[in-house]
Amino acid sequence: MNRATLNLWVGIFVVGGFIALLFLAFKVGNFSSGNLGEAYGVSAHFDNIGGLKAGAPVKSSGVLVGRVVAIQFDTKKYDALVTMRLDKRIPFSSDTIASVLTSGILGEQYVGLESGGEPEMLKDGGEVTHTQGAVVLEKLIGQFFLSKSQEPAEVSK
Repeated sequence: MNRATLNLWVGIFVVGGFIALLFLAFKVGNFSSGNLGEAYGVSAHFDNIGGLKAGAPVKSSGVLVGRVVAIQFDTKKYDALVTMRLDKRIPFSSDTIASVLTSGILGEQYVGLESGGEPEMLKDGGEVTHTQGAVVLEKLIGQFFLSKSQEPAEVSK
């Protein structure tokens, strides 16, 4: 193999590796478009959103149904106000429960929706009133140790 052919193959290999890394970065960084078509906006108040970011997926039963559009701090309620865009083809009842959940090995956070049984559906500009914030691992560990420290010590004979 002459030098020019070797250089060509090395160049192709480097470009292929760069494209693979770029693809991986987009997948991990949640930059995929996830075409929703027509969508409607809803908001929800959470006491803790953990590492949730704008652009994070909104899923129901593991299926992508929307995206987080904006996250703001509500100075009236002193909590996080999360605005989401949901696919218009998928209606959710007015008693839907929204939770901040974690998935995957990298700990991607997303909003999970569980539809309730109300016949009335969420409308554009509506609000999900039933929410569950992110589970904070440090808080759980602290509660575990606090409960263990308050248990009476067992006396061995």
